[in-house]
Amino acid sequence: MKNRFKIPALIVVATVVTLSFNSCKDDKVNKETILKGTATILVDESFKPVIEDEITIFESKYDAKINMMAKSEGEVIQSFLNDTSAIAILSRTLTENEINNFKARKILPKITKIGKDAIALIANKSSNDTLVALQDVISFMNGKKVENIKGLVFDNPNSSSVRMINELSGLKELPQENVFSFKTTEEVVKFVAENDGMIGVIGINWLYQPTAAGKQFVEKIKAISVKGLKGDAYIAPTQNNIAEETYPLARDLYIINCQGFTGLGMGFASFVAGDIGQRIILKSGLYPERTPGRKLIFKNKSQNDKENE
Repeated sequence: MKNRFKIPALIVVATVVTLSFNSCKDDKVNKETILKGTATILVDESFKPVIEDEITIFESKYDAKINMMAKSEGEVIQSFLNDTSAIAILSRTLTENEINNFKARKILPKITKIGKDAIALIANKSSNDTLVALQDVISFMNGKKVENIKGLVFDNPNSSSVRMINELSGLKELPQENVFSFKTTEEVVKFVAENDGMIGVIGINWLYQPTAAGKQFVEKIKAISVKGLKGDAYIAPTQNNIAEETYPLARDLYIINCQGFTGLGMGFASFVAGDIGQRIILKSGLYPERTPGRKLIFKNKSQNDKENE
C-alpha cells in the first residue's frame, strides 16, 4: 500500500526544476517595470553611437540598467531568435517566419518606428570622385568593371549594409572579387582613409558620431553624393535629404520588443519615441520619426522698458 503512493524521483526533480524556473522568471517580471530593472538590448552596430546616447540619458532619468550588445544585423537576429535578449533595434522589421517564431511562444512582437538612418558611401578625401551612381555600384557588385570604383568595402558580411546592397544587386551573398568586408565600421573607415579609390559602405551615424579612436580617420574621408535608380540628381547623405526622402539609401529604424510582459522594452521604446528620445536622434544627424516641437516665448516689454527707450 505504501508503494502505491510513492512519486517517482524523476518527476519530483522535474517539478522542482520547473517551479524554480518559473519562480526565477516571475521574479524577473516582478522586479522589472517599464522604468525600473535591468535588461539587455541587441543593437545593429551600424547605429550604435546614437543608441548609446539614448541609453545614457534613459539610465540617468530612471532606476534602470540597460546592457547593450552591438552586433551585425545577422548576429542580432540570430541572438534575438535564440532568446539571448527580447529587445532588438534594427533597420528592418521582422519577417513573417520570424514573427511566427515568437507567436509560437505566445509572444506578439511590438514594433516601434523611431526614425530614419542611411547608408553612406565614403571615399578617401584626396579622391577626385565626389559622385557615384547607384547603378554603377550594382554593376560592380555583379562583376562588371566600373571606371571610378576600384573596390567596395563593407563593415561586416552579415551587416544591414551588406543586406541592403545585396538586395538592390539581386545577390544573396557578397562577391569574391574586389569586394571586401571587415568586422567593424571603424575598420572600414580606417581602410578607406588609407587607400585611395576604395569606396566604403557604412551607416551614416558613424560619420556624425565617430569613436575617439576613429575620429582621426573620419577626418580623412568624405561622403559621396549618390544618384538613385530614378532621376538624374546626385544627392548627399544629409539629414535634410533623409527627411525629404530624396537620398536613395535611406532606411527606417525600429525597436522590436518581444519581452511578452510590461518591462523595460516598453519603457525604453516609449522613451526613444518620445520628445527627449527624438531630440537625441535629431542631434545625432539622423532623422527622427516625429520632429520634436520648439517652444517660442514672446515677452511683452514692461511699461518701465518703454519709458527708458
